[in-house]
Amino acid sequence: MDVRQLQILRELGELGSVKAVAEELLVTPSAVSQQLALLTRSAGVPLTRKEGRSLVLTDAGKVLADAGGAVVRAMADARAAIGAYHGDPAGTVSVSAFHSAGQALFGRLAARLAARAADRDSAPRLRLADEDVPQHGFPALTGRYDVVLAHRMAHSEEWPEDRLVVVPLAREPFDVAVPASHPLAAFASLRPDDVAGEPWVSSRPGYSPADVLAAIGAVASRAPEVAHRINDYSSVASVVAGGGVLGLLPRYTAAIGLPPGVVLRPLEGITTRRSIDLLIRPENARRRSVQIVADVLRTLVGELIAEAEQRAAPASAAAR
Repeated sequence: MDVRQLQILRELGELGSVKAVAEELLVTPSAVSQQLALLTRSAGVPLTRKEGRSLVLTDAGKVLADAGGAVVRAMADARAAIGAYHGDPAGTVSVSAFHSAGQALFGRLAARLAARAADRDSAPRLRLADEDVPQHGFPALTGRYDVVLAHRMAHSEEWPEDRLVVVPLAREPFDVAVPASHPLAAFASLRPDDVAGEPWVSSRPGYSPADVLAAIGAVASRAPEVAHRINDYSSVASVVAGGGVLGLLPRYTAAIGLPPGVVLRPLEGITTRRSIDLLIRPENARRRSVQIVADVLRTLVGELIAEAEQRAAPASAAAR
């Protein structure tokens, strides 16, 4: 067995198909299959098995893939010994973000790094992309990008920190978007019992707004009516502005100007939050350019939170 074969096995565990591994490593699917067959013969035990349309790792395959990850990290450390790769602050860093985080942060990140380059004559070069995936899909993106901005509900399964570096950025609440003409707009805050009986525009299942809405229904003991399924927050706000439904918008990263006729109200009685984190493979986390990007993102999210707190300064609203 060699390092390339171990890398292919590791990527298969992340991506779940020979085709996806081939696209990631820029080789043909037949080359991937051939290397997996050679590795299986060398190991002497089955390393993969079919599960529906996916090719998944057996227990032995997972053990070997984890060992392969350790080998890849060791190779990265060996390259760091000459200092040219890990120590370069101007290296290219690929960053992926879910849509609302990309809208809120990408422009600021590019501007902040451009200012750093002008001031210090060196800064990381960015390669940006947005990826709209369910929560369970974020770890696999670290095989494609150096830094992945990810989100998960804070009460859900944690990220696999045994194979990823996790950098916490924020725990973000969702606010209720209400038509300004709606009677609920008169209150400074809202409770599950206030809103559970209203029609909603929510995300598709598997995304944060749908999870928060499910929590509202659980607390109120009443299943909310979902009239529309929309993932884009700008579209959600525009539908709320049209009247007749409520929506949920993340407090910090929904970088949109609310359309006229929409107000945001904090939600009481729901403690669930969206955890926003950076996911980075250990071998990438050692690179100076990646560290700089992670530090800037941490600062920018702090600024977003401060701005949101300023916007949420007490407004005139009727008491209950």
